Amino acid sequence: MKTRELAVDGALELTLPVFPDERGMFCPIYQDGALSVPFPIRRSALSVNRAGAARGIHYAPGGDGPTKIVHCVSGSAIDFVVDVRVGSPTFGHWDTILLDADLPRAVYLPAGLGHGFVALTGGTVVSYLMTTAYQAGDEQPVSLLDPALGLPLPAAQELVMSPADRAAPTLAEALGRGLLPPYRTGPAEEDET
Repeated sequence: MKTRELAVDGALELTLPVFPDERGMFCPIYQDGALSVPFPIRRSALSVNRAGAARGIHYAPGGDGPTKIVHCVSGSAIDFVVDVRVGSPTFGHWDTILLDADLPRAVYLPAGLGHGFVALTGGTVVSYLMTTAYQAGDEQPVSLLDPALGLPLPAAQELVMSPADRAAPTLAEALGRGLLPPYRTGPAEEDET
C-alpha cells in the first residue's frame, strides 16, 4: 500500500495493491500494520448511493469519534476531507480524491476530521472501516454547500441530500456555536488499544 499526505493534517490517500488474474482482481483494503498508526477495526459499514447523492460533511463533535478508512466498492464518488478541528494547523483546509472502484484507492481520516462525498454514478457503494462502535450523536454535519469552503462540487449533477445535511451550519457558524472538535496530536485514545 502506498500513502500520500493530503492537504489536511493527518489525512492520507491510500493507493491499494491490486492483483489481477484471469478471474478478475483481488484488492486488499487493509492489513494490520500497514499504517504507521494503530487501526483497530470496531465497525464496518456500506452506503449505497444514487447518482448525485451527497453525504456530509460529517464529523465527531467531541473529536473522539472513529478514525476511518473509506473506499469505493462500486461506482465512483468525489470524496472530501475537511479539517474542522479547532486549533489544527490546517483548520478550514480541505482536499478531495476521486474514489472509483476501477482505481482502488482509499482515504484514511483521523478522528475529528470532516468527511463527505458526492456519488458520480448510480449504484455507487462506499465502504467504511472504523475504530469505534456506533454511538448515537457521534456525528454532526457542516454544510457541504458552505461557500467559504468552496468545495468543487460536480456542476452537472443535482445533489440529493438528507434534510440534516441540507440544514447543516457553515464552518464559521459551527465554530461560533462551539460545535467543532478540538485538534489533538497523536493517535486518539481508542486507537491506542
